[in-house]
Amino acid sequence: MRHKRVEKKFGRSKAHREQLMGGLVAHLIVQGRIETTLPKAKQARRDAEKIVTLARKGTLAARRLAAARLRSPQAVAKLFDEVAPAMDGRPGGYTRIIKTRVRRGDASEMALLEWVAGGAAVPAAAPEAVAPRA
Repeated sequence: MRHKRVEKKFGRSKAHREQLMGGLVAHLIVQGRIETTLPKAKQARRDAEKIVTLARKGTLAARRLAAARLRSPQAVAKLFDEVAPAMDGRPGGYTRIIKTRVRRGDASEMALLEWVAGGAAVPAAAPEAVAPRA
């Protein structure tokens, strides 16, 4: 039974799940916002909140733990240099989830996961313009 189990399995192995969430969180850090399915966004939010709390310590050990989870030197550098200082003094709640649409094809509920601009805003990537189909 799955009593008191928080993490979703997403029909993947543990290694695949860790790679998936690490990639989502790394992209969130680098790009400022990501669009994914609602269950993945909820799980990625949990992981992102934990990694920012870890980064706020600013120690070498914290940097190494973040590097092990994110597997992206660019994401680790941006996390410690820009994201964590922007969230300093904020007691959690670093991200927000905005429900956007229902995906055509499989009717999955999509959501936008982005940083909360608390005090000093974390620079978010500009949304890509989608050209209408002819």
